[in-house]
Amino acid sequence: MLLTLLRKPKSATFAAVNSPLSVNFSLLFSTLRHPQPRPFPETQPLQKSALQSLVLSHYHHGKFHSLLQNVVASPSLLLTACLNLRKHGPDSTPPPLTFDSVSAHFFSLEELSFQLSKNCLDVESCCIPIFPEANKGTPLVLPNLKLKVVLEAIRIVLEVIYDDRFATFSYGGRANMGRHTAIRYLKNSVENPSWWFSVKFEKALFGSRHVEKLCLMLGEKIEDNALLDLIRRLFECKVVTIDLNGVCLGRGLPQECALSSILINVYFNVFDKELQELRLKTNKENPKFKENELVEGLSDSGSVFYKPLKIYAVRYLDEILVITSGTKMLTMDLKNRVVKFLVENLDLKVDKLKTVIHSAVSEKIEFIGMELQAVAPSILRPPKTEKAIRARKKYLRQKEVRLLELKNAKERNRKKLGMKLLNHVHKKLKQSNGFKFDFRIENEVREVFSTWADEVVREFLKSVDERWEWHRKLTAGNFLSLARIRDKLPQDLVNAYDNFQNQVDKYLKPVKAKKQLEEEVRRREEEEEEKYAQRTVEDLTRRCIKVDAPLELIRKAIKTVGFTNQMGRPRPISLLMVLKDADIIKWYAGVGRRWLDFFCCCHNFRKVKIIVSYHLRFSCILTLAEKHEATKRETIRHFTKDLKVISGVNGDEEVHFPSEREIKMMGDKNLSDPTAVDGSLTLALIRLASDEPCHHCISHFCDRTDTVVYRIHLLQKYLNVNPLDENNWVPQMGAIHDSLHRKCAPLCSEHISELYMGRLTLQDIDCSAFVNVD
Repeated sequence: MLLTLLRKPKSATFAAVNSPLSVNFSLLFSTLRHPQPRPFPETQPLQKSALQSLVLSHYHHGKFHSLLQNVVASPSLLLTACLNLRKHGPDSTPPPLTFDSVSAHFFSLEELSFQLSKNCLDVESCCIPIFPEANKGTPLVLPNLKLKVVLEAIRIVLEVIYDDRFATFSYGGRANMGRHTAIRYLKNSVENPSWWFSVKFEKALFGSRHVEKLCLMLGEKIEDNALLDLIRRLFECKVVTIDLNGVCLGRGLPQECALSSILINVYFNVFDKELQELRLKTNKENPKFKENELVEGLSDSGSVFYKPLKIYAVRYLDEILVITSGTKMLTMDLKNRVVKFLVENLDLKVDKLKTVIHSAVSEKIEFIGMELQAVAPSILRPPKTEKAIRARKKYLRQKEVRLLELKNAKERNRKKLGMKLLNHVHKKLKQSNGFKFDFRIENEVREVFSTWADEVVREFLKSVDERWEWHRKLTAGNFLSLARIRDKLPQDLVNAYDNFQNQVDKYLKPVKAKKQLEEEVRRREEEEEEKYAQRTVEDLTRRCIKVDAPLELIRKAIKTVGFTNQMGRPRPISLLMVLKDADIIKWYAGVGRRWLDFFCCCHNFRKVKIIVSYHLRFSCILTLAEKHEATKRETIRHFTKDLKVISGVNGDEEVHFPSEREIKMMGDKNLSDPTAVDGSLTLALIRLASDEPCHHCISHFCDRTDTVVYRIHLLQKYLNVNPLDENNWVPQMGAIHDSLHRKCAPLCSEHISELYMGRLTLQDIDCSAFVNVD
């Protein structure tokens, strides 16, 4: 009752709202003195420029003020957060999401805006604990859809404030600054690494002291106690958790909060600045010289190789990699300094047994799920074999022949067209006894031909080779071959010269051809020797970073899941046989595409392609064969090797699994932050056999009610394995929380397909809206 009275506006409030100066203000801000009135229907989501203007308008005296009340509580920003949370397929066009549609089908954005503006949001009531089976184990606390919108709105505001303030080597949780961007930096910018180390933390959650330190860091730029108190309450309710040295960050698992990534970057920003200052100081003390600025030594070659001392750093969320091109003692001092700063200033526990220095040349190091090693440039770009060189030359010759044939065809067609025109003009001339003109065009024709001649002469004079050939002929006595001179000489002299020249050419032509061939061979040998010498020098003086996919972990993963048997040969997965044929193929396609997208930047990507193209493809074929009690040959004949599925009334063929040709053409082209395969690999959604009543689809802001209930099956429960046991589980592979095992999720046909294909994760659905099925 009190809330209703507070929300009822007075007449004075209506007069203020109806004034032309306050309409736009009411759409973006909530006021301090009056409750937020109901927004107008034309409330629109904010674009990037409008969002930045809205946040920066509250920047005064070096800090941002009243962000929760005037920015996070803005209806336009809340609608923008709703649109960010909404996910749909690439081929679907969902209905537009408006302020009224959200309030009508899900929850009242007007009420949420009012609660945020008054700082009276009940966070505890928006947290849903999910207990595992038989209440064994710790429950998983997840936010409902209303609280997810608040978390996304806070993330958007913090991103506008801090994104430009983060260091350039800070990756993860940022737009266009993902795993592939970090790998590109390592491959293209790091030169001659000699020693490196990665910082390993002890497995621990962010405690109260870390949260207070984080709030102090946020308070340096944000003067808003209400917002900081809200972040504290989120940590206290365990909706937002930060697990250092865990395997849940950046993997799309439901136990990870979308706000965690940017809070980690804010917390480590002090460390990034300290390391950046150290890098700049080192670069200033060891400047980089150009080759012409170096003083040549007394060696025979006269070459000087200068390698300045450099420090490189890359941080992806809580994973830190530091690289140096100096000595081991310098790297040890740097490691001690880094560990000391993390322990004393950030109050973090570093695992000193695992934080050790490795040789970049002789030892591999694991970082963001990939293996790094410093190698010679010839290993990354090996020279072509003789067979490849011959194939390249053959291709170039064929290309020249095709171009010559095309040129001859154009000239032939042009001559044919000219002959047709001349025949037509000659025929008309005979029929009409000559052309009759009312005016004379000799001057115009003379001008046109004079212009053409001048252009030809200018084009000829541009070529130095043509002018040199002309000069050579005149000075060598071959001037009789010039047309202008031949026209002024007697015809008998010209004919005698031509006969003599023909006899000379017959004699000298084989000799000239042999000399030209010898010169061409000698020139190519010199070029090859020069290239080989350059490669040799480069291999001795330069080191680059090679990025590899961990093939042993991938093979262990496909064996653990059940794609292969103990001998490494494909086998069927019995758990998936209850699914439809299209869903089985989509599940395999989702796992395969996730692996291909994740490791496309690796040097040994070809071997990952073989794993996906062979093991996963034939495991899918064997699963379909066992489901239909058919042979492998019959299954391939029906579905083909590309695993085509006939769907729809018209019998259209759909291809979800990447074809062999498509896999061969894949490479390092996209720079993104791909979601790891862990969520798709350890999850199976099985449709219930019983018909349940219709429910709303639990995907974010999907209002469809034509849903089907699916039961979640987790891999660790199916195999009865503890994910923390690295002997039985795949190291560095995350797992979905045990509390979601055998929970029932109503999903529409579009979003269940997106879940199978791996484009949607459990983080993109409202896990607090699971259905209880007996």
